[in-house]
Amino acid sequence: MDHIVTVQEAVTAFADFMEPTNAELDAIEREMPVILADVELLDAHIVTLDRTPTELDNRRIRRARRRALAARVALLNRTAGVSLPGGAA
Repeated sequence: MDHIVTVQEAVTAFADFMEPTNAELDAIEREMPVILADVELLDAHIVTLDRTPTELDNRRIRRARRRALAARVALLNRTAGVSLPGGAA
């Protein structure tokens, strides 16, 4: 009879090395307005999944879509000033 053993120790042995770097945490922080706007848009869509959307629902979805788009534009405008390595001027 073969015994089934777990590999928990092998999987979590390197957990300390799998933490996000400071650069990754900074990138997440920069993208947080976009993430929150997308969550708000998803919430607006989820509300209407089990019913026909009302005019108020449609306005909420449009407003959330505009906020998500504005957040993406703001992120792109902030990152547009950052020069990329190896690029020609």
